[in-house]
Amino acid sequence: MARTIDVATQIPHHPLRVYVMGQRAIDLEPATAEDIATMRRLTAEGLRAGAFGFTTSRTNSHKTLTGGMVPSRYSGIDELLGIGRALGDVGYGAFGMNSDFDIEESELGWMTQLGKETGRPVWFLLTDRPTDDERWRRLIDGVKAARAQGAMVTAQVAGRPVGVLLGVDTALNPFTIRPSYQALLKLPVEERLARLRDPAVRAEILADKPSEALLGRLSQFRQHIVRRWHRMFKLGDPPDYEPPASESIAAIAEREGRSPDEVAYDYMAADPANLIFFPVTGYNIDNHDVIHTMLTDEATVLGLGDGGAHCSSILDAGVPTWMLTHWARDRHRGARLPLEFVVKRQTSETADFFGFHDRGRLAVGKKADLNLIDYEGLRLHKPEVWYDLPAGGRRLMQRVEGYKATFVSGVPVFESGVHTGRLPGKLVRAGR
Repeated sequence: MARTIDVATQIPHHPLRVYVMGQRAIDLEPATAEDIATMRRLTAEGLRAGAFGFTTSRTNSHKTLTGGMVPSRYSGIDELLGIGRALGDVGYGAFGMNSDFDIEESELGWMTQLGKETGRPVWFLLTDRPTDDERWRRLIDGVKAARAQGAMVTAQVAGRPVGVLLGVDTALNPFTIRPSYQALLKLPVEERLARLRDPAVRAEILADKPSEALLGRLSQFRQHIVRRWHRMFKLGDPPDYEPPASESIAAIAEREGRSPDEVAYDYMAADPANLIFFPVTGYNIDNHDVIHTMLTDEATVLGLGDGGAHCSSILDAGVPTWMLTHWARDRHRGARLPLEFVVKRQTSETADFFGFHDRGRLAVGKKADLNLIDYEGLRLHKPEVWYDLPAGGRRLMQRVEGYKATFVSGVPVFESGVHTGRLPGKLVRAGR
């Protein structure tokens, strides 16, 4: 298949577990020794076919559409170690995980054991969570302790708060979990807006209470949508992802003598383009100082760009550009980062970590992938909702200015933001 850019794959735990265990996986039953052996064998086959690693989820942040936990949520340590040993069998690949660290010592312990046994990188996602503002420090200390024992454990961190975008035409907003709002979701956007502007409808929705059943379907931190008005912000153009507490929905409501519900409702109902930025993690204080500390720690690798997941509620595909503009050029509420550091974090460091040894640097013999950038002209626009997925599916899109050209394998694929029609991209296989 012809592609604009190169793509690579990792082996996901959910479908692997369901393929091997069937309904027992969906019912969250423990894997048997035979199940584990089969998953290990299939993982090794996938790695030998070219996958760059294996990923799993052990967090309440990932739920099914009905609110149940995903198949891997409570997988036992014997299952994780058993599958992870496939990376040692093959000799390449990284083991990745999103975890709630229910028991931190235990979770760090088996990751350390896996890293020591296999000699392969083990990484997990790390953010500053609203329920525990010291957790990130403890886990980074745990990474350093694991490394001291010879295990290459790493925390993958985000370059900015992981934020949900709330609006009339996104997957979630503070009113979608109220029964009186649910019927409006079936209407076209323009008709929905017209209903929302009806004073009687407005009064009914504002008087309504969140449904516990609807709230329970949301991931753990999205459930804060009913109470964290002090961490919701109007997203302007250009978007500000480091807004001060004085600009929160709660602060605006207090200044104007209204309820936060009213402020949010009236702002969203005024225009479908009006979005509210809700940083669900990474914003316990109203600046990015904690993120700065994590970005500059040697125990971390930059990630969480989220280029396709949660496509109608989260848009972090613009993070690579935002790293260049915010951290290296524009930040005014704290320390910046050197441009060369930000570039290195997003190129050679990531390539080296995941085993892309033919790219990540401008050097003789390396792959000619590069962006030609008008650095001073770089600008991120406000996110927009587009309906261009199959069957008219919805996604969030963020336009960018400042990229003069993009080359893949030396072939120009974009010029001044316009696709050239060239398709040099391919499926990249590990170990090739």
